[in-house]
Amino acid sequence: MMNKLIAALIAGTFALGSVAAMADDKTPSAPVDQKALKAERDAKKAEAAKMTPEEKAAAKKAKRAERQKELDTTAKSQQEGGASPKAQADAAAKDTAASKAQPKALPTAADKQKALKEQEKKSSGQ
Repeated sequence: MMNKLIAALIAGTFALGSVAAMADDKTPSAPVDQKALKAERDAKKAEAAKMTPEEKAAAKKAKRAERQKELDTTAKSQQEGGASPKAQADAAAKDTAASKAQPKALPTAADKQKALKEQEKKSSGQ
């Protein structure tokens, strides 16, 4: 009984922690151009209307094969044992490269001001 209670408390803590982390996300969403999306959708509809029945069947078959390939790759990665050591090493290498690409913290206030002025010059020059 006590073990179940502790397990429930731990699960609740993780659930509330993840909700709080998601709610704290202040990154702005990417702007979406509704006109461009509508124009793209209309263009696809017009292109589909021009297709012959054979072309439609071929496109459907290709789309089905692509979806099956995607499902197969996700199923392989979710099999028992998780990702292969090579895939884990590749992911770690990408993470390392991404972290090295991040700008370094500036140690003094003068350096910060200098970097800010340089950034303003770059943005105003565009």
